[in-house]
Order: sequence, then structure tokens, then C-alpha cells
Amino acid sequence: MTDATSETLHIAIIGSGSGAFACAIRAAELGARVTMVERGEVIGGTCVNVGCVPSKIMIRTAQLAHDRRHVPFEGLNTAEADIDPLRLMQQRERRVAELRQSKYQRIIDEQDAITLLRGEAWFDGPKSLTVRTDHGDQHIAPDRILIASGASPAIPSIKGLPGTPFWTSTQAMRSGECPPRLIVIGGSVVAVEQAQAFARLGSQVTMLVRSRLLSSEDPALGDGLCAYLRGEGIDVCLDTTASSIAHDGALFTVNVGDEALVAERLLIATGRRPNTEVLRLGAAGVESDRTGAILVDERLRTSAPDIYATGDCTTLPQFVYVAAAGGTRAADAMHGIASTLDLSAMPAVIFTDPQVATVGLSETQAEQQGLEVDSRRLEMDQVPRALANFDERGFIKLVIDAESRVLIGAQILAPEAGEIIQIAALAISQRLTVEQLAGMLFPYLVYAEAIKLCAQTFQRDVSQLSCCAG
Repeated sequence: MTDATSETLHIAIIGSGSGAFACAIRAAELGARVTMVERGEVIGGTCVNVGCVPSKIMIRTAQLAHDRRHVPFEGLNTAEADIDPLRLMQQRERRVAELRQSKYQRIIDEQDAITLLRGEAWFDGPKSLTVRTDHGDQHIAPDRILIASGASPAIPSIKGLPGTPFWTSTQAMRSGECPPRLIVIGGSVVAVEQAQAFARLGSQVTMLVRSRLLSSEDPALGDGLCAYLRGEGIDVCLDTTASSIAHDGALFTVNVGDEALVAERLLIATGRRPNTEVLRLGAAGVESDRTGAILVDERLRTSAPDIYATGDCTTLPQFVYVAAAGGTRAADAMHGIASTLDLSAMPAVIFTDPQVATVGLSETQAEQQGLEVDSRRLEMDQVPRALANFDERGFIKLVIDAESRVLIGAQILAPEAGEIIQIAALAISQRLTVEQLAGMLFPYLVYAEAIKLCAQTFQRDVSQLSCCAG
């Protein structure tokens, strides 16, 4: 076996997304030689190509169109946005191409230690890979391997769905159209983000949700967001499943009980499945769960020696920053450097409007762990910035350990929740007490002051304070 400190350590990486590149860059810094294997037409993985970047551009576009129609200030007129979906899509794709070149392709071009190999990879034994390229099969026997193969949209088993021209989230963003009517099946992150975006761009949207919105989160978050989406005209059907689907060449018919829903387009947004089916994990002794997600420990090690994994192909939370952090730590572990992935203060954001942001434990999760907790919820109509903006939607909730008074969780439904949540994440990571948070100085007027005000509610009635009371 090659010594972990050797400059000639050879690392093979399956995939070319953020986790793969984070590992490759760190490994190259440590002196390793890296072979990155990518089976797709483009490099960069989900985030830059079909996920975070294009979806957030689309969401921002839709928000601007919505804001023009719904101005809360007297004396400032509203206006209908003139929307050209094809040009919007083309601009999104140009920005995606720019970022793919500057953040991914440039690194390969400038890093002599990193080589890109195009082809489909699978294990043919422990630490042994076969890569099927356009020029035939190539065998690789590296010293270490990182699996960062990502995930793909999961398609539910619904009668009549196969063979119809339904959209996945990727196809929806790349369609260059805004259909008159859109049915969305799903109730989690991608479903709510795209449903609202299409509705704001002009589609009549119906959502079919198997249970409730954001079923894995604190119920108040999903219930609150559901009310806001319905307030914008989206028909959110909870506890609803489609029994069958048909397409006549022009329209989809989705049967729900005795009712038949009709729309020009159908978006399937029911989660993602790990891209591990073709890897032949068993040949390498790599264990996975029943969905195919690879099991890893805090150092990103799989059950097989010298094989690591990160990102959406694993049981880790499916966030690009988790994948990237895992890639860096895997590279460290490959070189014998003690480095672990700590998810105890991992923030998460859903980019609806208002946004949903969480970190740490919810009240229910904490109680399930046997903790004695205390919590407070502050409505955004108590936050001066929300009042000044004439936008008082949402709330912030803080959860603390009742004995130590240390913050252990935060849940936010509010405009700019994603910009606020990192303060709570830092507080959790530094084990700040709620009293310490309440006593901190926050700028005035900012949305983030909601953290301080909610912390103060553990000791006082903030409605009785002046605007910027300390």
C-alpha cells in the first residue's frame, strides 16, 4: 500500500460535482495525483448545472415579477411584468456555463495533478475500477477512492406515468416555457420552490402533496408556508395522491380519487435517489442502505478500506455544502489527517418566499433525544425591519436546553430567513446561552435582530420594549 504521506498517492474520484472537486483540490494540495471520472456530458455536478445556481436564478426572477405586482407602499404603483420565459432560461444557462468554466473546468486546466477521465465507472474488486470510455474499457487501481456520484430525481410508481413527457426539476428549468397550467407532485424542497416560481411567472399551479408540506420539518413551518402559497393562488392539496396519469399528446390528466385534474405540464418533484446502481458496490465491499445510499462515518469512510464517499450518493443530508465539506475531509482522511464532519450546527434553507431556514434540533427532535427543552416563538410583526418593510409574514422559533440555557435549535419562516440562520448556527456551534444572545448588539434595522428579540422573549415581553431597546 502506498504511504499516506507520499507525493505519489493516487486517488480516483467517481463524479465531478462539488464534493468531488473539494476532495480533488485538497488532495492535490497535499501532493496526491488525482483521476476524476465523469460519465456525463458536463462537469460540475448537480449544484452548478441543474440545482442550486439555476434554480435560485429562476426563483429570484419570479420574486421580482411578483414584487412588481404586489407593492406594499402607498404612492408606489404596481406594474405587470412582461415575461419572456425563453430569454430568462437562456440567461440562466449562460450564467451556469460561466460558473462551470470558472469554478470547475479552469481548475482541471490549471491543475497538473488532476486528470479528468470521461466514462462510466464501476468496481471490479476492492480498490479496483473499470471505466468504460469511448475508446474502450480502462482499468484503474488507485490507492484511495472517493465515491461522489451524486443523485438523480426519484420517479414514483404511478399508473400511466411512464412514457409521458413529464418534467423533472431539471427539465422544468430548461424548458424555456411557462405553461398555462402546471401540476406539481411533491411537497418538499424542490416542489415548493418550483411551484411558487412558476406561479409567480404566470402558471396556474396545483400541488398534490402526499401528507403535508415539508413533512420532515417542524409542522409550523410547513403549515405557515402552505397558507402563504395558497394566498398567492396556488392550489395546495394535502393528503393527496394521484391514482393514475394519462397524456393525450397535448394535456396531462391526473386522476385523484373521483376528480380528474388537467394541465399542460406535470412536474414530478418527489425527492432524489443516489446514483449507485451501476457502481457494483458489492464487488468492493461497500455497504449501502435499502435506497442505495452509501453508509459513511464522520470521516467519510465507507465499510471498505481506503474507499470514501460524500454527497448525495450517501446517507448524508443532500446539501452541496455538506458534500463539499465531506470531500475536503475525505481527502484529509486519505492522507492520515484527523478531520471529521460535524453536522450538529448544519443550517438548511428553502428558498421560497418567505424562506424557510433551520439549524440544530427542533423541539420534537430534542425531546426524542431525552432532552428537557424550553422554546419561544416570535412573530415577525414584532421585528422592526419587518414592520418598516410592510412585510410581517412568518416567525422565528428558538429551542434551548432547559438546564444549561444553551441554544440547540432554531426554525425560521420569514423573508431573508436564509441570511439570518447562520447567526443561530454560530451560536449553537459556540454553545451560547439564550441570555448571551439576548444581550448581544445587533444593527438596527435588520431582519437578523429577530434572533435577539426572540432570545429576549425567554425573560420578557418584547412587545413592551421601545424600538431599539437593548
